[in-house]
Amino acid sequence: MINVAVIGCGYWGPNLIRNFNSLNECKVKLICDTDKNRLSYLSGIYPMIKTTTRYDDIINDSEIDGVAIATPVSMHFKLAKKSLLAGKHTLIEKPMTSSAKTCKELVETAKEKNATLMVGHTFIYSPIVRKIKEIIEHNDIGELLYISSRRLNLGLFQKDINVAWDLAPHDISIILYLINQEPIAVNCQGKSHMNTGIEDVTSMSLDFSSGGFATIQSSWLDPNKVREMIIVGSKRMIVYDDTQTLEKIKIYDKRVETPPHYDTFAEFHFSYYYGDVYSPYIKQEEPLKIECQHFLDCIKTGSIPETSGQDGLRVVQVLEASSKSLQEGGARIKIADI
Repeated sequence: MINVAVIGCGYWGPNLIRNFNSLNECKVKLICDTDKNRLSYLSGIYPMIKTTTRYDDIINDSEIDGVAIATPVSMHFKLAKKSLLAGKHTLIEKPMTSSAKTCKELVETAKEKNATLMVGHTFIYSPIVRKIKEIIEHNDIGELLYISSRRLNLGLFQKDINVAWDLAPHDISIILYLINQEPIAVNCQGKSHMNTGIEDVTSMSLDFSSGGFATIQSSWLDPNKVREMIIVGSKRMIVYDDTQTLEKIKIYDKRVETPPHYDTFAEFHFSYYYGDVYSPYIKQEEPLKIECQHFLDCIKTGSIPETSGQDGLRVVQVLEASSKSLQEGGARIKIADI
């Protein structure tokens, strides 16, 4: 039996508690939050789980094998560093930390302590996203040309990070997973409308060494909740709409072809192909449950998580580059400089 503790019981922490509690080989031994009312509420749901307002109670408990951290980003590094130094396997919610420097430090600490370090890039465990990757790898859409992503809604406004740091980690992690390459540069523009210095609308673009390209729009100021990603290939295109209940992905048999040869400009015409649209059946499973199970499996086997500390570092490098680009009016920032 693997004993797990959860630090942070606000928005996301209860989801971690619920999923870990549902797994047979896991026991949620202790949960921590500074808000006693939240702890009291969760005690009513899970009377068998002990609570504390002191995270050191978790760090100092030798019976706890794994720690899941779901606090504000500003606390991630401090708590994760303490957890890893205590030899505990550690799962950190996205983004991993607030800087690439501290991410690297956690990766090194985990290596030194031979502890699992995993980041909560939940969508990588989604059967939908995995199906999209399978389609791309089987060359069913041809050459991957570009990815366009939109993650928009009205709120929730954060006080310590901008909308790119809040919403874009999901899209960045998915894009890196699908393209399977390191981005080389980032451009980002945005505006602060509600809180000075904290952008609530951003538009980010990522360049890849292969010539691949991706765009990410993030907003806390949109009237509708939008969770859409468009993957454009040379043969077909995929639309992934996570707000849909059943048909979350649709494959469009559409493409644009250039003529193989022409003698004059008058003879040059693009050829537009319009085929069928279909939505493959995908068995629905909760990604977070798969993620929690994977964390336990990595603890048992010592294997590297699919969303490792190194993956968390890559996402934060993109976010740091986006922040620098914002400060420089949308300038192109090389990842190598971060």
